[in-house]
Amino acid sequence: MSALEPRVPPTVAPVPSPPSSGILGPAYRTLSVGIISVVFLIAFEATAVGTAMPVAARELEGIALYAFAFSAYFTTSLFGMVLSGQWADRQGPLRPLTVGIASFASGLVVAGTAGAMWVFVIGRAVQGFGGGLVIVALYVVVSRAYEERLRPAIMAAFAASWVVPSIVGPLASGTVTEHLGWRWVFLGIPALVVVPLAVALPAIRRTASGPVDPDAPPVAFDRRRIRLAFGISVGAGLLQYAAQDVGWWSLVPAAAGVALLVPAVLGLLPRGTYLARRGLPSVVLLRGVAAGSFIAAESFVPLMLVTQRGLSPTLAGFSLALGGLTWAGGSWVQSKGRMAPYRERLMVGGMVMVAVAIAAAPAVLIESVPVWTLALAWAVGCLGMGLVIGSTSVLLLKLSAPQEAGANSAALQISDALANVVLLAGGGAAFAALGGGAVGAAHTVTAGGTASHPAAFVVVFLPMACVALVGAWVATRLDPRPVREPADA
Repeated sequence: MSALEPRVPPTVAPVPSPPSSGILGPAYRTLSVGIISVVFLIAFEATAVGTAMPVAARELEGIALYAFAFSAYFTTSLFGMVLSGQWADRQGPLRPLTVGIASFASGLVVAGTAGAMWVFVIGRAVQGFGGGLVIVALYVVVSRAYEERLRPAIMAAFAASWVVPSIVGPLASGTVTEHLGWRWVFLGIPALVVVPLAVALPAIRRTASGPVDPDAPPVAFDRRRIRLAFGISVGAGLLQYAAQDVGWWSLVPAAAGVALLVPAVLGLLPRGTYLARRGLPSVVLLRGVAAGSFIAAESFVPLMLVTQRGLSPTLAGFSLALGGLTWAGGSWVQSKGRMAPYRERLMVGGMVMVAVAIAAAPAVLIESVPVWTLALAWAVGCLGMGLVIGSTSVLLLKLSAPQEAGANSAALQISDALANVVLLAGGGAAFAALGGGAVGAAHTVTAGGTASHPAAFVVVFLPMACVALVGAWVATRLDPRPVREPADA
């Protein structure tokens, strides 16, 4: 595995700790608790906001702008990811992380106090920018502050931080929305940010602040990459807008979005990413293929259960709750040191699990198939995702020099987010073309309704299963060393 070893100069290598020390050992405890708490709060917000959003849009008389409350977050987060990567590589992760958390909290306050829907959308945009800064800065913190043997464990802890929010978040958000009002879902989280911020920042300042080489002359921001980041954000926004209402006129924003996205993606992702070149390009590509195929499919699971099998929205949501546990379990498995030699095989197996789960999901369209089979299938898919997502993060940091950790982490997150947009847009367009109905149908269908034709769901799930199978092939190309064929005897 020597070809996979990171190129870490001796001057910036983490200080070795005793072999028995883990991420909660004396050397890392404060830092680990702080950054895991930050991830936990971001996860809680992500799972809670979806419950309060329809109520907020209705009270602000902004149903027409409902989708933009989601797309605004995404488009600005893409820009934040690229900016954070450059900022962290040049000055260390402390400043982008601080500004990101402050922006995230400020956006929540703006959204929570909004008197009009357009102000609410602006708040979500500010929040997305902060979220993009934070996620990349956290990866750079892990790269600089933790020994290589501990990185799988901290990534597993990040994944575990989503388990409780994924189960409790919607229920807590619904209770707060019903009894106190939707605004408190947004206004309550900023107050909770203060504690992890106070814990994490001093530890980051001690272990991961400043440039990689303090004696090197300062490097200016790459203005070309900043322009490309702006282009990818606007292009993604246009593509999302075009996918919301399929029609001939939507070809105009779709074409403009693609025209902006293609050069931006080629300029921001590692060379050879879309050719599945061995090593880092394939790691970045796999992250997008895995996340995009799974999330695009998962977005239609609750709607399918409500419209085709008559479940209530609450029961449909809880059918996915087991997946949070198995996802964390898969991430925990990949974090074990004894699994390191088999990481690539684990990822191939993980993508096969994801493909099987997605392909099996539309079986519940058959009335004789019990609904609980989908919950089990999705738990298997989430187990595979835990193996893959945690491992891509570990491999990315392993293949990145310290001065490239920010830019490469940004590329990984861009691949993840952009694949979500593209595959969701494609799946949504196919769904609508086969009579799936409007985006808002999921909020108006009552239990037992049949607002969507079964074929509309099949045309979403089966292509995504094929994409996941492509991911299984990409997972065979993560080792940068070419496989040499044995010489003929």
